[in-house]
Amino acid sequence: MDNELGAQGTEQPVQVAIGHVVLNGDLAIPDGARGIVLFAHGSGSSRFSPRNRLVAEVLRNAGLATLLIDLLTAGEEELDVRTAALRFDIGLLAKRLVGATDWLNENQETRDLHLGYFGASTGAAAALVAAVERPQRVKAVVSRGGRPDLADAVLPRVKLPTLLIVGGRDYPVIEMNRSALQRLRSEKKLVIVPGATHLFEERGALDDVARLAADWFTRYLQ
Repeated sequence: MDNELGAQGTEQPVQVAIGHVVLNGDLAIPDGARGIVLFAHGSGSSRFSPRNRLVAEVLRNAGLATLLIDLLTAGEEELDVRTAALRFDIGLLAKRLVGATDWLNENQETRDLHLGYFGASTGAAAALVAAVERPQRVKAVVSRGGRPDLADAVLPRVKLPTLLIVGGRDYPVIEMNRSALQRLRSEKKLVIVPGATHLFEERGALDDVARLAADWFTRYLQ
């Protein structure tokens, strides 16, 4: 890693090599951090998602490092915008998350930090699949408006603490998460944010998500 990270966890651009592709990311490590959260964005989104960035800022204020990463290359993103062909490719997204996890393990600044995944929408399914692939490395998962149903086959194999957060007005996704909760065999919790829709755009809704995520990760990563 060429860039020195600021004492207060200032974001620095990084490039993550995974097989034959190189993905762009933003890494920040506050002083004294003992845990790091790897973000898995949702359908049609990227590391610039304002919702994930708000959550990441709250996590850093809680003393956690963050890595926001594009799970698709620029060319793949262009294809996905036209066809939506890749945003539901959970296998591909999970493979990229596993690769990013291994990249964190190989870096001196991050290899000793306890790791958690924060997944949104389809990214939550990818996070659950990747967590099963790296059970010794990943310590906790938080899902925001997630689609854990898309990881249905692996849900009974998830062994780490999993928090599912859903908006109170996101009715189809509530039922998907309730069903997934029953299939999880790990420590688990479903929190429904009253009045919130899928993107948590209502006043204070995303703040609730960030607080819940920070509490969960602080508990299990530090």
